[in-house]
Amino acid sequence: MNFHGTEVRQRAITLLRDGASNADVARNCEVPPGTIAYWKHVDRAKRGECPGKHDPKCPRCDGRELDGVAYSYLLGLYLGDGHISHYSEHRVPNLMITCDESWPGLMDNCEQAMRTVFPDNSVCRVRKTGCRNVKVYSKHLSCLFPQHGPGKKHERRIALEPWQQGIVGAHPWEFVRGLVHSDGCRIINWTTRLVAGERKRYEYPRYFFTNVSDDIRQLYTDTLDTLGVEWTHCTRHGNPYNISVARRASVALMDLHVGAKY
Repeated sequence: MNFHGTEVRQRAITLLRDGASNADVARNCEVPPGTIAYWKHVDRAKRGECPGKHDPKCPRCDGRELDGVAYSYLLGLYLGDGHISHYSEHRVPNLMITCDESWPGLMDNCEQAMRTVFPDNSVCRVRKTGCRNVKVYSKHLSCLFPQHGPGKKHERRIALEPWQQGIVGAHPWEFVRGLVHSDGCRIINWTTRLVAGERKRYEYPRYFFTNVSDDIRQLYTDTLDTLGVEWTHCTRHGNPYNISVARRASVALMDLHVGAKY
């Protein structure tokens, strides 16, 4: 049964094409939001605008130029808090980076990097409890992120392809920044010292990077080595998953090129 006439549907489609939101169109046309979303999907499908319907060219398959700075940062985010989902053979894969809502600046940086690496694909944010998933759909995600595979990252081998290593070598700080922004933090440690018989408190900044994957931690420390950043393993509760940067000169370098989340 058709509860909404052709005239109402066409008016809704016109408003959607003019840029109105689904909610505004639903209120304007007095039609349920789910129906509006379905009409919009059908209209986009007819016009070939659905994600992945006519996937843009790929830097790996078609030789399209790839922004190395944005890619190096996005690669770091992906290795930390990202994953690629492919729910069925009929769905276009999506790259999803989970960003805590406490760091809106990080979320903005993540979205900007995605838009730069995938300039012709739609990027969106999906609200979850306490976080948002920044997503992009593309048929070529496995081309750009060959580390994707079945199972959890720490349960399989993670190694960069030679072309990826070349990009990271050219833009190492962006790679480190992406890793720290995903699985790292900048904290203030403190200690006390006895000075002239009086105990005084001293505070100092420190960077931590925590990841269960031995391979991903190795990629992080290898890159720090090339940058002259001193680091140490920090075992907590018997788990050697933490990499610490605490030397004053090294922290200063990290502050200059990475900085705290915001």
